[in-house]
Amino acid sequence: MDSCVIPLRHGGLSLIQTTDFFYPLVEDPYMMGRIACANVLSDLYAMGITECDNMLMLLSVSQKMNEKERDQVMPLMMKGFRDAAEEAGTSVTGGQTVINPWIIIGGVASVVCQPNDFIMPDSAVPGDVLVLTKPLGTQVAVNAHQWLDIPEKWNKIKLVISREEVEQAYQEAMLSMATLNRTAAALMHKFNAHAATDITGFGIIGHARNLAQQQKNDVAFVIHNLPIISKMAAISKAGGNLFGLLQGTSSETSGGLLICLPREQAARFCAEMKSSRVGFSGAVGQDGGAGDGQQAWIIGIVEKGNRCARIIDKPRIIEVPYRGSVVSAQEGSNNNASPPEVQLT
Repeated sequence: MDSCVIPLRHGGLSLIQTTDFFYPLVEDPYMMGRIACANVLSDLYAMGITECDNMLMLLSVSQKMNEKERDQVMPLMMKGFRDAAEEAGTSVTGGQTVINPWIIIGGVASVVCQPNDFIMPDSAVPGDVLVLTKPLGTQVAVNAHQWLDIPEKWNKIKLVISREEVEQAYQEAMLSMATLNRTAAALMHKFNAHAATDITGFGIIGHARNLAQQQKNDVAFVIHNLPIISKMAAISKAGGNLFGLLQGTSSETSGGLLICLPREQAARFCAEMKSSRVGFSGAVGQDGGAGDGQQAWIIGIVEKGNRCARIIDKPRIIEVPYRGSVVSAQEGSNNNASPPEVQLT
């Protein structure tokens, strides 16, 4: 499970907690802080929890940094974390800081809940559909950006993507990772979600399999569509099946929620995600952030099975344009609002 659920002694309440941390994966320390906070909170959001009572920050300062580097980088990282916590309606009240060979940032999120505040991730039924609330491809985008300065790596992918497109994809990945999954968590209640998880280090197929194994019913998840940041599928192919993106094994950081929804509710869930005022845009100079909604896609089905998950042999690749693109609104509308029968062909 994404979070631990601890029954309390008083009044039928539960304490729900989660923790996570990782090493920097983007160059902007402020954005790294925001991404780290969003990543921690996603474990709560995956259970349909929209409020967080308290956060702690876990921080490691690299012993390889000189005093000037430390004084410039670490406050920005901490500010990004705190700003994302504030956006989530919570605050950072403490934590732990250590000296370490590497920079590390993460945190702990805690909330006390009544039973109807959270959705246990175990009630998917045959006939449900699978919805994903962020595009895949963040690992490929971040690595491609690093390869701009590594000729032997860049030469493998330069025929399928320009330097400008790599920069756009990198900015899109940062924006996506820094966006909270809070709106999706709220809509899980409105549209009667049966189970959910967030997509992070094990890739979409790893987390789909883990979620399938937790189900009370004999079900299997079948993924037909893969929404991927534009050009990242081409990079993956050019790099020799880079990170297993098209097989669903590519790691994501602060990825979207994978949600099991009743078939008749899924299209409306996606449409309401798109119309909601969500997203973060300020730090990366994009036009398509807060107020423009967040895309979600119907990517598969729940059928009767033995608690497993798979991607079909030739999944449909949905190229997700960089925000601010002229075609973004049109493609977003088509992808989000299509009924399940159309999405799953």
